[in-house]
Amino acid sequence: MKKKVLALLLSAATMAAMVTGCGSAEEATTSDAQTEETTEAETTEAGATAEGTVYKVGIVQYVDDASLNQIVSAVQAQLDAKGAELGVTFEYADYTYNGQADSTTMNQIAADLIASEVDIIVPVATPTAMVMQNATAENPKEDGSLIPVVFSAVTDPVGAGLAESMEAPGSNITGTSDALNTEAVFDMMFAANPDITKVGLLYDKSQDSSTAAIEAAKAYCEAKGVEVVEKTGTTNDELSLATDALLATGVEAVFTPTDNTVMTAELAIYEKFIDAGVPHYCGADSFALNGAFLGYGVNYEDLGTATADLVVEILVNGADPASTAVVTMDNGIATVNTETAEAIGMDYSMFADMCTSLVEIQTAKEFE
Repeated sequence: MKKKVLALLLSAATMAAMVTGCGSAEEATTSDAQTEETTEAETTEAGATAEGTVYKVGIVQYVDDASLNQIVSAVQAQLDAKGAELGVTFEYADYTYNGQADSTTMNQIAADLIASEVDIIVPVATPTAMVMQNATAENPKEDGSLIPVVFSAVTDPVGAGLAESMEAPGSNITGTSDALNTEAVFDMMFAANPDITKVGLLYDKSQDSSTAAIEAAKAYCEAKGVEVVEKTGTTNDELSLATDALLATGVEAVFTPTDNTVMTAELAIYEKFIDAGVPHYCGADSFALNGAFLGYGVNYEDLGTATADLVVEILVNGADPASTAVVTMDNGIATVNTETAEAIGMDYSMFADMCTSLVEIQTAKEFE
């Protein structure tokens, strides 16, 4: 409306000039000021940084677990902070969903978000990102563009088919990765016990995030001449049985990558490892929080903050997700559950020289 009023004023000024055949310096100055004001108004409407703009952000969590909860909280906290700093609002309270590890639920969430015309979707974890990416690709907006997707905690974006490359993901997607340095985990495992002859691998084979890490684990053990025993499951009950079967084979240590299915089961199985005196080495600090001996990897609060920063770059600053590099984090934080370490008699003092940070933690359901 402001543009229309100014345009009418300019037209009137032009007509007046035509009738009188001339204009005073004051009139010319007024006309120039009106033109500048009109231009500023047009720029404000077109610019992504318009103060007062409200952006709808759809956050979709794969499942309820400590790491993913931490990411979501960090995303929201950073968006709140950036919104206050930039004079914009990120509205996400009504656009935050939990997929409950169910593909049907996640597809329905995707449909709801698209129908709600959110400005961006933030899927947390690989399965959620795949569903959201497919949904946005199949449902372009009226102008033919796609809703941007900024994922978080996707371990292998290229391997999962979400990104063409880490430097230039392509299409409408980018995000943050929690890629695991599997070799570093095994280096600590064998530093704590150089005499290991049999290692167990516990994971959900349907999780794309586990694939690369499990292959790396097998290669590491093969190079050392160490026997590998694999057990998998897709539910808490299946993983409980898989844990029993794995421990029954006499494994001396067990490795689990950044696997959300095992993460949700950890509180129900960690005492099995303690009772057997077997350390459970895992790909995230939340495993250690929930009772595992060791969790190794990125700081998920930092990962969530970096994810929010990408959202700001795309929505506010106009960055193109296709050419915005996927952010990877420092993967050198070892988190040890001191209660579990004491219960199984494990010395972990050597880890301090093998990682960027050694954190001690006690068993709990959620991070404080």
